[in-house]
Amino acid sequence: MKFFKKLTISIFFLSSLISTTANAGDCKARLGDFDWSSANIHTAITQFILEKGYDCEVSVTKGSTTPIMAAHYDKQLDVITEVWYDNIIANYEPHEKAGTIKNIGVNTPDSQQAFYVDKATADKYNLKSVEDMKDPKIAALFKDPEDPSKGRMTSCISGWTCYTVNMVKQKEYGLDEFYTNFDPGSGGALDAAIAGAFAKKKPIFTYYWAPTGLMGKVDLVRLSEPAFDSDCWNRMSAVVEDIKANGPDVYKPSCACEYRDMALTKSVLTDWAKAHPAETAFLEKYTIPTATVNKMLAFYEDESDGDMELTAKEFLKTETMWKSWVPADVASKVTAAL
Repeated sequence: MKFFKKLTISIFFLSSLISTTANAGDCKARLGDFDWSSANIHTAITQFILEKGYDCEVSVTKGSTTPIMAAHYDKQLDVITEVWYDNIIANYEPHEKAGTIKNIGVNTPDSQQAFYVDKATADKYNLKSVEDMKDPKIAALFKDPEDPSKGRMTSCISGWTCYTVNMVKQKEYGLDEFYTNFDPGSGGALDAAIAGAFAKKKPIFTYYWAPTGLMGKVDLVRLSEPAFDSDCWNRMSAVVEDIKANGPDVYKPSCACEYRDMALTKSVLTDWAKAHPAETAFLEKYTIPTATVNKMLAFYEDESDGDMELTAKEFLKTETMWKSWVPADVASKVTAAL
């Protein structure tokens, strides 16, 4: 455990080298950001409003789920703008109950995570559930070039909790006999793997989620799994956290079920919230409909040339909902900065 803590701190400070810092003021906010686009958009919008509207000195540290959330629990990061709560509940709840951090409401009202197959392959072979995937002939359609004896399920990034969730799910469903749990390396590489398969008209079996810009561009069929059950999920999550801390050899059978379609939330350090009531009031009101997030993700991918700050400005210029999150004088300062 001591080694894991040192590793987490090392990763945190390494990622701090790419942090960004802006205008100094009485308010200081350390934002934790992740390596996927929907979180990046919320962080960019929040950063702009805090800097321009509240004269905050804002730093942003990016990384994968485990080190960023560990830094948040350790009081090194003040605000997390997108929390996939159900994925990390086993780790998050103890700190929440201890009063170190607090959940400050919904960021995006609904999200999805699941296993998917491209529609052409799903239709041709009548693939509707994870049980349908447990056939050597079906697995051969998705042959893993690095392990041709199995099919490839393109999974999460190894630093994301869902990578380990998917590993455990594969074992519980018996999919691990037929498929590798392939780590594409980054969110961008995951998108590229899916988009590339569609461009080449090749079968793909993959984990994916929404909101994303890509989901509106490709036709994926969601495979059914056992219905979400909170008790099952909690037992599985305990195994997941044990594996994350101690390695895959500590796996022990539990159960598995589908990801719950859930609202994404926001989190702050309790001490920071007490010291920054005005800024916290803004963050509590911050929420963006899923359809709008998808639209902004499409803008980011298709029109901004990969510029997240430009995407944040586009949202602030074209949408008015954000003006209800802040006092009129703050809204005026943000508008002037645009």
